Amino acid sequence: MKSYFENYESLHDSSFEDFMAHQLSSSLCQGIPDNWNVGVRLSVRELSLVGEGSHRHLSSSIRLQIAAASIPKLPAHLCEVIVIQRLPLGVFADPFELQNPHKHKAFRDIAVFGDTNLELPSFQSNRSAVEFHIDAGFNILFMQNNGTEFNLLLPLDARYQPLDESGYSVVEIGEPDMLMRCSVEGKQHKQSCLFMSPPNEKAKSTSATVAWKIPAGMKVPRCPKLEATNFSVINFVIRRQILHICS
Repeated sequence: MKSYFENYESLHDSSFEDFMAHQLSSSLCQGIPDNWNVGVRLSVRELSLVGEGSHRHLSSSIRLQIAAASIPKLPAHLCEVIVIQRLPLGVFADPFELQNPHKHKAFRDIAVFGDTNLELPSFQSNRSAVEFHIDAGFNILFMQNNGTEFNLLLPLDARYQPLDESGYSVVEIGEPDMLMRCSVEGKQHKQSCLFMSPPNEKAKSTSATVAWKIPAGMKVPRCPKLEATNFSVINFVIRRQILHICS
């Protein structure tokens, strides 16, 4: 994500997907067999929201599969899985909470990119993304035929939402982007090589997106103009109720 934000001011899906498809492809290793990359599969097995209200956790299960013939060739102790979770407007991850070493010691690194101003309401904020780096070495060495899984639990908070007549605002969170990076000894120096599943072969989870119904303030109904009418007890009560709602 750091290299993305060096070229773009804010996060947009079309710009990021173009960046992943074209600019990151230049980081694929030169001089290694093409079937190495073909043998790597990363997929999301499950995506769900845990909890209620304005503070929830995004739970995702990532599966890594590598063709058996490719495993002995990979420098397992120098490989990591990178997971990038793009967040929609109205939702953010607190960078300070993510730096808690006791809760997130399973990751090599974790960082938030984009809009990290936690005080802004939804309509004044920009999107952000969270990047996880997970050590894959041990898992590659002892990988079974069905692959290995990594479970992520990302704490999220909702920003203040625009007023809505329903009292709620709904945002959708999609599957993360995933790749594997290995340091490979080249002829002259080490290369940082990226391995990504071909777009047409990515396995989809049972839920490609999850919806978050975030509490928001309700719009006050527009008050009708009260004109003088024939007085009655019923009219008096109705007028008082309308004035109470609109006050």
